[in-house]
Amino acid sequence: MSIKLDKTDLKILHILQQDGKITNLELSKQIGLSPAPTLERVRKLENSGVINSYHATVASEALDLKVKTFISVTIFRHKKNSIEHFLEKINNLDEVIECHHVTGTSDFLLKVITSDIPTFEHFLTKRLTNIEEIERLQTMVVLSTSKNSKILPFDYG
Repeated sequence: MSIKLDKTDLKILHILQQDGKITNLELSKQIGLSPAPTLERVRKLENSGVINSYHATVASEALDLKVKTFISVTIFRHKKNSIEHFLEKINNLDEVIECHHVTGTSDFLLKVITSDIPTFEHFLTKRLTNIEEIERLQTMVVLSTSKNSKILPFDYG
């Protein structure tokens, strides 16, 4: 992606990351442009792939999803297509809300969310450990979250 972003584009990105529901009129006031060119700039950012999507961030507690965990996964390397098979299976597990291929002592880092410890235990022992590509797991239960920013670290000028 090679789009040239100016200061106005960067302001738009910063504002939209803070409030994706902002109206075009309010956005135009905040960046100092009239509504038509503001909308044109936003559409350019969307069409170029700089802005990927808009979505609601739902409080997990409101859906009674209280147990958050990170699981580091090491997969067997000697099996053919083990990474691809592992990823296919992980993508079918709704409790896994993030899956990152990482460096270090493990191969993947999963973010998992469930309603309670018995549900997590069932997920871990009956579903995740049934994935034959997995060699080793290490689970970390989140006790509390002190920062969960959705704004990318960038000098928006």
